Amino acid sequence: MIKKQLLARDIRDPATLNAMRIVPRHEFVPINMQAYAYADHPLSIGMGQTISQPYIVAYMTQILKLKNHHRVLEVGTGSGYQAAILGQIVDSVYTVEIVEALAFTAKNRLSALGYNNIEVKSGDGYLGWPNKGPFDAIIVTAGAEEVPQPLLKQLKEGGRMIIPVGPHNGVRQLLLITNKSGKIKTKAVMAVRFVPLTRKNN
Repeated sequence: MIKKQLLARDIRDPATLNAMRIVPRHEFVPINMQAYAYADHPLSIGMGQTISQPYIVAYMTQILKLKNHHRVLEVGTGSGYQAAILGQIVDSVYTVEIVEALAFTAKNRLSALGYNNIEVKSGDGYLGWPNKGPFDAIIVTAGAEEVPQPLLKQLKEGGRMIIPVGPHNGVRQLLLITNKSGKIKTKAVMAVRFVPLTRKNN
């Protein structure tokens, strides 16, 4: 996985590569999918949700330019795999999952695997986690039709956000958003497909 999927496609950040080596991806997929855990494609984790392909996880992690002291917000916990990757790199990860059953399972899984620097809650990720912010980095692992304003407000000055934005059931653009001296700058970096970011009132 590391050599063929990541190094061959310009994933070079040492912290990202180290995390991808260490985190046991097979622990974050259903038992019947474990044989395919390290394959170069997303996998279903049930309840209409997926675990992203390894390359996308690594790319989104690398582009945030994470440092050990960073506080990171993840929107869309899913199985907890992306949170575990982040938890290998930074001091504190806060992750929000709208599907309560997934949040519960991910919390227990991460705890069992020894990730004591990751806090999981069930809630509307569109709203972020205001009382834990501001954040040095925000990663959204579900596709939004627009950039959630509450998340922009929780992005620390100098912070970076990566989020897929575009129409549901279509191709989205992975946007890198930076907060430089209070000015928000947006750059499209890749065309992607993601499951939709859902809301509590949907």
